[in-house]
Amino acid sequence: MQPRQLLKDLFRAALDAASPAVRIPAFLPEARELPRGRVVVIGAGKASAAMARAVEDHWPGDKAQLSGLVITRYGHGVPCKHIEIVEAAHPVPDAAGRDAARRMLAETVRDLTADDLVLCLISGGGAALLALPAEGISLEDKQALNRELLKSGATISEINCVRKHLSAIKGGRLALACQPAQMLTLLISDVPGDDPAVIASGPTLPDATTCNDALAVLEKYGIPAAPSILEHLHSGRGETPKPGDPAFARN
Repeated sequence: MQPRQLLKDLFRAALDAASPAVRIPAFLPEARELPRGRVVVIGAGKASAAMARAVEDHWPGDKAQLSGLVITRYGHGVPCKHIEIVEAAHPVPDAAGRDAARRMLAETVRDLTADDLVLCLISGGGAALLALPAEGISLEDKQALNRELLKSGATISEINCVRKHLSAIKGGRLALACQPAQMLTLLISDVPGDDPAVIASGPTLPDATTCNDALAVLEKYGIPAAPSILEHLHSGRGETPKPGDPAFARN
């Protein structure tokens, strides 16, 4: 076999092994573990729609129990019967992602109870697709900063550190909105080291980084940022929930 063909075959084998249709079923709850309440499926990422389809195809209980909203990249949607799929822009966010993320917080995970289960499906690209800026920061300012981050040479961990502290939904804030429901997060990693808190900027996981860390990234790479962004970080209003926060007890 020619080296080029061998590399192609290895690449295809790796993609097939990570396919949501292959990976997701083993991590779904068993029938005896299903909640008494609702099952709300949320998520974001380039593979999140395929993950949602795998959930529907392999759900061990009544599929009518499923509902939810998942945001994926334009051209990556797949048809689902019970879970709404929204397409938005990646890697620079757009209004479609912002509006869908706002609906996810305000409607999809609203009024959950301790009897409900939130199944969160996260894959690479989710940080740009969950484009809901913190109060006082415009989408345009975040778009401009995102472009600067992407061309700066910063690592994905550094980029997502900044993103977390400018967001109303990333960096663990989505988990806060889902209380008191039980939460199960399934992730497909695209980051070196596979740190769950870095994948898609960790919307359902505690964050050990700080606003000062985000400011240090901007300074390190000489990244210009709008006054609203700098003020938000300097004030500390962008601080994220940290490890040990009781809000993550049922995650």
